[in-house]
Amino acid sequence: MKNTENKGSFKIRFNLKSFIVFFAILLIEVFIAIFVNDSFIRPYGGDILVVMLMYYFVKSFVSTKSVYIVISVVLFAYLIEIGQYLKLVEVLGLQGNPVMRTIIGSSFSWGDIICYTIGGLICYLIDRKHVTP
Repeated sequence: MKNTENKGSFKIRFNLKSFIVFFAILLIEVFIAIFVNDSFIRPYGGDILVVMLMYYFVKSFVSTKSVYIVISVVLFAYLIEIGQYLKLVEVLGLQGNPVMRTIIGSSFSWGDIICYTIGGLICYLIDRKHVTP
């Protein structure tokens, strides 16, 4: 008889390796934000990396199948993009707050949706068989 008790479960547990990857991606994102002002790496590479950043942050604290984390993070990124489409910054009256405009964003783009999907696929392909013990 097969034990199915652990299927779909997750545990809260700190994973140093994932946190180091998260921190490295964070440093790359900060470098891109400060020093890169082009029409490819900043808009597209940054959006791919932001999903990877969120994935490894969550993976630093949650132990489960990578596909569950990927789906959750990509859906979250999609929701933020939908918020941009619905002009959430203006609806909430935050258009004067540069931090919130950066976090939530202010312009919808199908290119961003594609980049988020690519970032999620990269994470899935890297970790598809890995569940942190």
